[in-house]
Amino acid sequence: MKAVSLTKEIASTSYPGRGIVLGRSADGSKAVIAYFIMGRSENSRNRIFAETEDGIKTEAFDPSKLVDPSLIIYAPVRVLGNKTIVTNGDQTDTIYDLMNQQLTFEQALRTREFEPDEPNYTPRISGIVKCSGGKMNYAMSILKSADGDPSCCERYTFTYDSPLAGKGRFIHTYMGDGNPLPSFEGEPTLVEIGDEDIDAFTESVWNALDEDNKVSLFVRYIDIATNTAESRIINKNK
Repeated sequence: MKAVSLTKEIASTSYPGRGIVLGRSADGSKAVIAYFIMGRSENSRNRIFAETEDGIKTEAFDPSKLVDPSLIIYAPVRVLGNKTIVTNGDQTDTIYDLMNQQLTFEQALRTREFEPDEPNYTPRISGIVKCSGGKMNYAMSILKSADGDPSCCERYTFTYDSPLAGKGRFIHTYMGDGNPLPSFEGEPTLVEIGDEDIDAFTESVWNALDEDNKVSLFVRYIDIATNTAESRIINKNK
């Protein structure tokens, strides 16, 4: 598989939905994480990312306009020791709680399935990055319906040991816009992670997202040697 431009891949569709990027910086020193959310409805667009003690959470920008919080208010990012969890739903808490009880990432997700938002049955996408002893690895997961049939949950986990510098993987909920929305297909896309600093990288990803549908973006760079991190948040609603 040949690596493609991350920004071109993001910009190739007006509605990839929610997306996770995990990878390693071009100089090999940083683990790179990006998570974005988009929205077509007023309820989905009425959101911001806010920092928490161990990550971020989604909040209603205008609480008076919040209709149904069940699938849009959650903690996308949490940190458990030397592991950073990032997901598109409340399965973040499931992974955190069950891994804290010594279950694996994959075992924790066995207790969940795709979202119950008929007819889309939005996939649950999840990722986890571990930095320890100057090394890193990461994994990604997608739980989705069988081509829109909710009677079957398809479960895929992809693991990447000692990931290559300058490369990453990109997974998102939808292949593009539609009604119903078509679920992501295949292995997470191999993308190029350049040598940009965190601010330039954040700006390039944000600018690649469709102007009408983008809502919020979170980016984190983790120093693999020290496990120290710096993060950025951009919210369209201000």
